[in-house]
Amino acid sequence: MTKNFKNRLEDVIRRPLITEKATRALELNQYTFEVDHRAAKPEIKAAVEKLFDVKVLGISTMNPPRRSRRVGRFAGKRAQVKKAVVRLAEGNTIQLFPES
Repeated sequence: MTKNFKNRLEDVIRRPLITEKATRALELNQYTFEVDHRAAKPEIKAAVEKLFDVKVLGISTMNPPRRSRRVGRFAGKRAQVKKAVVRLAEGNTIQLFPES
């Protein structure tokens, strides 16, 4: 593991992504998360296993280029986003929407 997240794996995962494509992947036991752009696959795996108490089989990551944004004459860049698709072992689930 790199030294960026050695003592704080909770900072690796930012939030779950709920899109149409990610919702279809839930049927295949795959969950999509927005993660820190500096995180590596072993760190993402360790964070998911620690936070949700599940067994991770595989991880696919996507790190698309930053998008430009313009408001009037001011130009800037959006925050960098890295997505991780996590495939869980048979019988393991993550409760994304807790029931009251």
